[in-house]
Amino acid sequence: MAKIAVIICAAGSSSRFGKARKKQFTDIAGRAAFVRSIELFSERDNVKQIILCISKEDQEMVSLKYGANLGFFGVKTCIGGAERFETVSKALQLVKDDIDIVAVHDAVRCCATAEWIDKVFEAAEKTGAAMLACPVVATIKKVKDGVIEQTVDRSNLYEAQTPQVFNKTLLLKAYENLKNLDKTKISDDSQLVEALGEKVAIVETDSSNIKITTANDIAIAEAIIKSRPKANPKGMDNPYEEAMW
Repeated sequence: MAKIAVIICAAGSSSRFGKARKKQFTDIAGRAAFVRSIELFSERDNVKQIILCISKEDQEMVSLKYGANLGFFGVKTCIGGAERFETVSKALQLVKDDIDIVAVHDAVRCCATAEWIDKVFEAAEKTGAAMLACPVVATIKKVKDGVIEQTVDRSNLYEAQTPQVFNKTLLLKAYENLKNLDKTKISDDSQLVEALGEKVAIVETDSSNIKITTANDIAIAEAIIKSRPKANPKGMDNPYEEAMW
């Protein structure tokens, strides 16, 4: 069984969220979004390390409110950078030597299912690089100066999601190559691996693997979570119960 490290990216500024509290710390059906994202991985036997990336300005709050529980479950915190690639690069320096596979996941994409994660882990172990992705269902228009230039063929278009999962050596190589790329055009980790000429497999999902971006997304994420069967916690006491956090 491959040993997996999971990097949870929660260092963003939430500039589009429009609320005083950052989206990663906003309650989603009773628990903070980032907590729910940690829960997706915390009880998996093949996940040997979880690294939570936060901004420096949130360090004190996270330590005071969540520090004891994060420590109990071995979640290590890392101060992220101004850009996502800087955050992941810093977290990669903390990945243990015996890790085989690294998964990078958005802290605000807390509606991924266990089945999708199983499949993307299996695909990455087999191919070296895999990610969750959802077929584009909307009609896409290419626009210039407020005028439609073209209706884009969506038949082979997919929306990138997370987790994105890679062989550790491959991901480290991809980040080493970052110095040769235009950083202003980097939007996800898959793009860095693609820049090496490597193939990235997809595991098809649907739009319920939502990334919380605006305040309106909270109600959608809560509805998705509440519509799914509740997982049975291991043991008598579930450490991730709302009261514990």
